[in-house]
Amino acid sequence: MFSGIIETLGQVMGIDKDKTNINFEIQHNFKDQLYIDQSIAHDGCCLTVVEIDEVNKRYKVTAIEETLSKTRLADWNLGTLINLERCIQANARLDGHFVQGHVDTTTECINVEDKNGSWVYTFDLPTQYFHLVVDKGSIAINGTSLTLILDESSPDKFQVAIIPYTYDHTNFHRLSVGDKVNIEFDVLGKYIARLIKK
Repeated sequence: MFSGIIETLGQVMGIDKDKTNINFEIQHNFKDQLYIDQSIAHDGCCLTVVEIDEVNKRYKVTAIEETLSKTRLADWNLGTLINLERCIQANARLDGHFVQGHVDTTTECINVEDKNGSWVYTFDLPTQYFHLVVDKGSIAINGTSLTLILDESSPDKFQVAIIPYTYDHTNFHRLSVGDKVNIEFDVLGKYIARLIKK
């Protein structure tokens, strides 16, 4: 379980295709020691640490075909900056919202507006997910916990506002129109939607 509060940025330093899988080598800035089998959210996608290079502050994770088909990980290149978050501890404050690290879909950034002190990003909203969003509700974009801005006159789009700290400390400062992002909808909304459907 994650909170959507990004700890640090990582960088893709190695990409190794192995049959239908891809092994990624990630440079990190975590202050605490990592360990094998640890779960880390990479742009919101939970992956398991399978190898650690403590000298060079790098570790390796494997993305399988199912993960690659549901996320933007297949688009990563050498040098790609990614948002990293380790799972929350039981005694920690929950500053964001409940994020599972299970990406629901990807979508495209269609506009970035500089508000002279903040930024508003606009994204496409696939029709099959309309029922999972509410104005001022929670959403995770590339693993970042954010608040939804909805306009009833444009149900096929949603927006989020980004403060300077988030802009500087996540990969939002690299996000441009046309880029894909990982989306995880609020798990509480997904459970409610399933109960109503029954």
